[in-house]
Amino acid sequence: MIGVFGGTFDPVHFGHLRPALELFEVLRLDELRLIPAGVPPHRRAPYADPAHRLEMLRRAVAAQPGFIPDEREIRRSGPSYMVDTLTELRAELGEGRPLCLLMGMDAFLGLNGWHRWQEIPRLAHLVVSHRPGWSPEHLDDHGGPLAELAGGSLVSDPGALRDSPAGCVFMHPVTQLDISSTRIRSLIRQRRNPRYLLPEEVRVYIQEQRLYR
Repeated sequence: MIGVFGGTFDPVHFGHLRPALELFEVLRLDELRLIPAGVPPHRRAPYADPAHRLEMLRRAVAAQPGFIPDEREIRRSGPSYMVDTLTELRAELGEGRPLCLLMGMDAFLGLNGWHRWQEIPRLAHLVVSHRPGWSPEHLDDHGGPLAELAGGSLVSDPGALRDSPAGCVFMHPVTQLDISSTRIRSLIRQRRNPRYLLPEEVRVYIQEQRLYR
């Protein structure tokens, strides 16, 4: 079973990596593809160029078996739509292999604003991380297509994701670290030290390349 975890990673930090590791272990994934966006369609352009963001990601996960930086969105021209990425991966993996898209609750609640979002559950399972104590019943407050999607496809056992290639929604609590790339960039601009917010290899690379100044 393959996992997909996308983001700008500008820069990558422990708030990305710790939840990703916890879901990697809970799902018993064969591998997790970490995919930096080339041209994010829903936010401003990243501060660091794609080559730097990819190199920081590579250094961050070099010692973690099963974590694989994937540069397909950086290579692809145009906006980095997740539906295109999943379509490519589905073509490479075949129709029968389970594929899991990892996302946070905020991303899930905004899913119906994504490009061709209705196609995504047909291409992959949705694995949604949330803070401890949150309950799927809270989706009722939002209503609309997301509540309907979760209500009809929600599974409580991660092993159930192996029974089909796509289409399920699995929600799981993860350690919530109050770390953001925005905060890290702000610290660097202020000539303050971001140590312990991100992997040391990434901090050193940022310093060497004089990024975010």
